[in-house]
Amino acid sequence: MRIRSAIAVSAASAAAAFTLLSAAAPSQAAAGPATRTARCTEQALTVRARAVPGRPTVLRTRVTNRSGRACLVDRVPTVTFGNLDGIALPTPQGGAGSYRLAAGGTAHADIRTIGDPADPQARRVPGVAVAASAAHWGRSFTAAQLGTGAKVLVWEPVTTWWQPSAAAADRAIGLS
Repeated sequence: MRIRSAIAVSAASAAAAFTLLSAAAPSQAAAGPATRTARCTEQALTVRARAVPGRPTVLRTRVTNRSGRACLVDRVPTVTFGNLDGIALPTPQGGAGSYRLAAGGTAHADIRTIGDPADPQARRVPGVAVAASAAHWGRSFTAAQLGTGAKVLVWEPVTTWWQPSAAAADRAIGLS
């Protein structure tokens, strides 16, 4: 009985909410979504990645919005490594949220693939995939394209949040 009464109350509440929303003036009802910045489509973005010269365990990535309008990507890039499970974790933690890319704008993030290249637990993968949003397929880069040698060494990888400049991304991961 309690379940049925809860369903009846929920249905009545939903009907009341619908009535209130439909009675709102059209300009009030449309104001919220019209002022929001849309998510970036994958086709509007260019993603690039390359190892830092002399430091093959740190990758610099960037995403450029080629569209004529500002749009949103995830606060941190989604970075996957070959056929390994898992992704690079954001540093600092709390990567949920969005980053606004201006029309024609570029954001930068650094990825540390491994803390100690001599670590015996290091995994070796043929490449890395980087996406500006978890909903995107992203772009795959081979170790040769990245400049990391024959393979990419991976163990407990981290990535910065998107930053306004490469120097800011370097500082966020501790290169400067």
